Amino acid sequence: MAENKGKMTVSEAGHKGGITVRNKYGHPFYEEIGHKGGQKVKKLIEEGKRAGG
Repeated sequence: MAENKGKMTVSEAGHKGGITVRNKYGHPFYEEIGHKGGQKVKKLIEEGKRAGG
């Protein structure tokens, strides 16, 4: 059986990074990036409708 002493999986690293971001920036950060993402999607949908129809 191989030993992974001191190593972490990609999933573990992602989880650790997510916790760090949450602790550093807090809930408002996620609200802001969620809003920006939603606005971008809305804009892309509108552009697609204009181009297709």
